[in-house]
Amino acid sequence: MAAIVHGRIERGSGHDVANALPILFPMLNAEMLPSLDAAEALWRGLEASPDCLATPYQRHAWCSAYLRETGELDSARVAILRDQSGRIRMLLPLVLRRRHGLVLACTVGDTHANYHLPVFTRDAGAMPVEEIRAALAEAGKGAGIDAFSFAHQPRIWEGTPNPLSRGGEPAQSDAYGLVLGPDPDSTIKRVFSADARKKLRSKEKRLIEAFGVIDYHRAADGEEARAILTTFYRQKAARFAAMGIQDPYAPDAIKRFLELAASGENPAMEVHALRLAEGGRILAVFGGAVNATRYSGMMTSFDADPEVGRFSPGDLLLHHLVREQTARGRLSFDLGVGEARYKASICDETIALVETIWPVSLRGHAFALASKGLKRMKRRVKGDPRLFAAASRVRRLLRRKG
Repeated sequence: MAAIVHGRIERGSGHDVANALPILFPMLNAEMLPSLDAAEALWRGLEASPDCLATPYQRHAWCSAYLRETGELDSARVAILRDQSGRIRMLLPLVLRRRHGLVLACTVGDTHANYHLPVFTRDAGAMPVEEIRAALAEAGKGAGIDAFSFAHQPRIWEGTPNPLSRGGEPAQSDAYGLVLGPDPDSTIKRVFSADARKKLRSKEKRLIEAFGVIDYHRAADGEEARAILTTFYRQKAARFAAMGIQDPYAPDAIKRFLELAASGENPAMEVHALRLAEGGRILAVFGGAVNATRYSGMMTSFDADPEVGRFSPGDLLLHHLVREQTARGRLSFDLGVGEARYKASICDETIALVETIWPVSLRGHAFALASKGLKRMKRRVKGDPRLFAAASRVRRLLRRKG
């Protein structure tokens, strides 16, 4: 029989081994580092490796900004999986949370991160998932974890299977993206139809005639980012209030996180704006998490003035952003989780997402079963217009009473 010793899978002998599938990868050792600081050197080195895959949301800069400003830095842990040669195959940032009497190891970023991949080597995508789960479970036991909760897990990332997605339940929504390159002009022609480009040129011309010269601007430093984000908060708050939806950007902690992530020489987030050259009025904002090869849209807003809205400032900024990111050498661009007209109009890739719970303790197993049933019920509600409308009415009623 197979046994687990200190996070390592050891195989016995006899019929079990003779009948087992061949082991294509070295056996794994897992350790749970006690903080982001303890993992920083390994983490940054892995980020820079051309052999590793990750999204911008797994950059040390992004995760540390989020955890620091949301007050969860002391609860952060980092799981490291190595093969027998000591080579790191996977790094997984986590935050420990107590829910319903359980200790859950959750991925970092909540809904502000579109994707929650680990940082992993390309060949780790073909590792036996049983070995990964067994190694993580043993490390989890030592850390007092009842279950690992992996949200927003892409099934495939840059052509490589995501090890944490196997056995997951489909998420309520998928994400949408596109491949950039090889140059701005050809990318724009591929992404935007001739008719769409013509309409955008006309709208830009009429916007200039109505309001004056416009400026497409990327925040050059933290101070500029804060100024643009201040407008974003105001525009988004008005939009959510009109929709009767709770504003996820209202908490001061989230504002501090966004401003910190957009600061520094190599920021974890970029903030772009379409504004009037005279007076600096901001007509639209777009913000996204970034690494060397990808821009991943986190948020967008636009001026609610109908006299501005008829020129589609958000669409104009998006058109410029695709061109600008291509010119700067990024290879991929995505617009995050959830269905929207502006996403469907330009994206040629659907990024299928799942949510996975890997139990460690007996209580964790019970939690995993209950969570699976709840997720299936939510998908059913979202897929049925009548149930979804009823659920929305209940949520609005509860907010008013609250």
